[in-house]
Amino acid sequence: MKARRANSRDRILAAAADVAREAGPGSLSLDAVANRAGVSKGGLLYNFPTKAKLMQGLVENYLKEFEQALEAGIAEAGHESALAAYVRLSADECVEPQPSASWIFSAIAEDPDFLTPIKSFKRQLFERLKGETNDLGSLLVCFLAIEGLRSMNLFDSDVLSEDEHKLLMASLLKIAG
Repeated sequence: MKARRANSRDRILAAAADVAREAGPGSLSLDAVANRAGVSKGGLLYNFPTKAKLMQGLVENYLKEFEQALEAGIAEAGHESALAAYVRLSADECVEPQPSASWIFSAIAEDPDFLTPIKSFKRQLFERLKGETNDLGSLLVCFLAIEGLRSMNLFDSDVLSEDEHKLLMASLLKIAG
């Protein structure tokens, strides 16, 4: 049986993610993405009319993948709480160096609604975790610590050592139960 061929939108998003990883999201060019995806620039613009829309598509794709990974983590752990699965899934991501976040400001300037899917996803995630825990205080501590780590990483302002990161993650997992 033949493997399903990725549609052009999926190929473009995969190519954009590769280019962004290699050059940084701020250096992402539509020409480079179209070239990598094997589509014309017109084909890229048909799917993503602006660079900001392409960046928004990347963010939405990342959120979808994160949600799928969280579901898989919860299913694999069985006895582990959804909060512990969230902490565990986020642990490595929060310490991996991220490219400069300057592209976010450009995307927001071009499209003020750029952050809407991120806010919506985080709200839904928080509400889900809240519905699956009976300890709101522990959820708040874990959720805000993870989001703080993400922000420090994104804005290249992480002040914690590797040992401090490990201690924090161990503490969050203990809190998450």
